[in-house]
Amino acid sequence: MSIQTGNKLAESHDGAGSEFLAFTLGSEEYGIDILKVQEIRGYEAVTRIANAPEFIKGVINLRGIIIPVVDMRIKFNLGTPVYDQFTVVIILNIGGRIMGMVVDSVSDVTTLTPDQIKPAPEMGTAFNSDYMIGLGTIDERMLILMDIDKLMSSNEMGLMDNIAA
Repeated sequence: MSIQTGNKLAESHDGAGSEFLAFTLGSEEYGIDILKVQEIRGYEAVTRIANAPEFIKGVINLRGIIIPVVDMRIKFNLGTPVYDQFTVVIILNIGGRIMGMVVDSVSDVTTLTPDQIKPAPEMGTAFNSDYMIGLGTIDERMLILMDIDKLMSSNEMGLMDNIAA
């Protein structure tokens, strides 16, 4: 399943490879399709929403648009989040819906060819492997490639239906 998805993704950009935004959560490095990223902002205080799940930090006003902000460290149970000068909010556009994702830091944009994307192993990870495209390998570096569309639009996130913008 994962290798086909990975190859489809890589082939969708004329076979030359796909670009991923690399970011860190804890000690791991993750990657998401750069085409889903609208912008990257420094972390700023959010307005909490009553009764929202813990991983939804709250909302921010992005040039007149109120958007939900998800803390991925809380979502994936990666310890107590620490907000410092490296903490950023990746602003995503998923199916026309704008939302923010808090991560520890952003490193770079990486191009991966189809042969650099390996299938995700079937094992218990911090998040359901349904949300993984695979593992991107660049020399000794490994990126956990996330299907950010599938994750952010999943029922467990509740972002697409439950939070009105």
